[in-house]
Amino acid sequence: MVAFSISQGESVALVKTVDAGQEDLSAEVRDLQRAVVELRVGLERMGIAREDAVQAAKRDANQEIAQLKAAIAELRDELERAHVQRRQEVQKTLAASQGEILQLRGTAENLRSVLETVRMENEARVQAAHAVSANEIEQLKAMSAALREQLEMARFDKENALQIEKQAAHAEIAQLQETISAMRKGMERQNINKAHP
Repeated sequence: MVAFSISQGESVALVKTVDAGQEDLSAEVRDLQRAVVELRVGLERMGIAREDAVQAAKRDANQEIAQLKAAIAELRDELERAHVQRRQEVQKTLAASQGEILQLRGTAENLRSVLETVRMENEARVQAAHAVSANEIEQLKAMSAALREQLEMARFDKENALQIEKQAAHAEIAQLQETISAMRKGMERQNINKAHP
């Protein structure tokens, strides 16, 4: 085992060296403590800034949602007005068509009355003159049948036109409902995308 001897001067120098090392360590510890404090303050500021950003984003999102809701409500009102107007137009068309049908029926009745009068007059003439031929009677019958057929065809055409109008109105209403559904789905997707960026 080797023994070391330290003189008094070396001992003093060693103590000074140790003291200087402790002072350096203390200064480094203080620097680290200051750095920790600064980092803490920076983190707190970052947290506050992040919270402010989150609140601002929430406000923007709520404002946009409110605007979208208002737009949807306006679209619904517009669609409802369009439906009401369409129903009124269909009702007017139906009323006008019913009026025309009544007029056609009245015309048919008048024609029947006229034809009946003509038939009676012809019969009276036949009985009075005994000169009306069977050919003239057949022509009058054919004319009567043709008139009835024309009236029947006119009524059938009018009913077909009413059916076409009704089908067109139902198809338009169904298309409007599909448009509303597509808009709602689009809005829901946008809301989902904003809620989960």
